[in-house]
Amino acid sequence: MADEIVTQTSDLATAAETERREQQRRIINRLRRASGQLTGVIGMIENEGNCRQVVTQLSAVSKAVDRAACLILATAMRHCLTEDGSADDALDGEGERLTVEDIEKLFLMMT
Repeated sequence: MADEIVTQTSDLATAAETERREQQRRIINRLRRASGQLTGVIGMIENEGNCRQVVTQLSAVSKAVDRAACLILATAMRHCLTEDGSADDALDGEGERLTVEDIEKLFLMMT
């Protein structure tokens, strides 16, 4: 029975890690597309492109970056928080644990 629980726990951890990697891949792809779009906008401006097209493309870049930020926050909420609202394994760039309040502040920064 104990071996079965360990196996199930290990399988869940592996599935969670696979999902986390897939989310990371999606975020990176979205940001790479946004980077390419931004490079295109810069080129349009340098070549004195049509104002309407420049603003339209710039808006698309902004939306792509916003969506990437939303995916990052959604991933943090899904994978990093425990039921009691404390961080499980979520660390920010400085080694600090993320709390519900931290993620809420990050979310509000986007609005």
